[in-house]
Amino acid sequence: MANLPAFTDDNFDTEVTDNETPVLVDFGAEWCGPCRALAPIVEDLAKEYEGRLKVGTVDIDKAQGVARKFGIMSVPTIIFFKGGEAVDKITGLQPKANLKKRIDAVVA
Repeated sequence: MANLPAFTDDNFDTEVTDNETPVLVDFGAEWCGPCRALAPIVEDLAKEYEGRLKVGTVDIDKAQGVARKFGIMSVPTIIFFKGGEAVDKITGLQPKANLKKRIDAVVA
């Protein structure tokens, strides 16, 4: 998983849904190859959008409640939150350019 803040069942509401800043949540797992491939892309985006977008990860094996709540059936899945609500969802490994387009729509 990426070297980003970890969102858990215990801190998800505080870190994500109660946050005024738009949030990108990368749902994945240690055993997931595409998740490991996506991690450096998400880390780059976190740096690029620092101050405008909060970025963190959810390990679906450790935060099963959050994964269940948002219907995560396959990983990697990215969900964008704005104003505490899920506003966009992407499943599968994506190129950075595609993710940037979706982020720009959320942070605009």
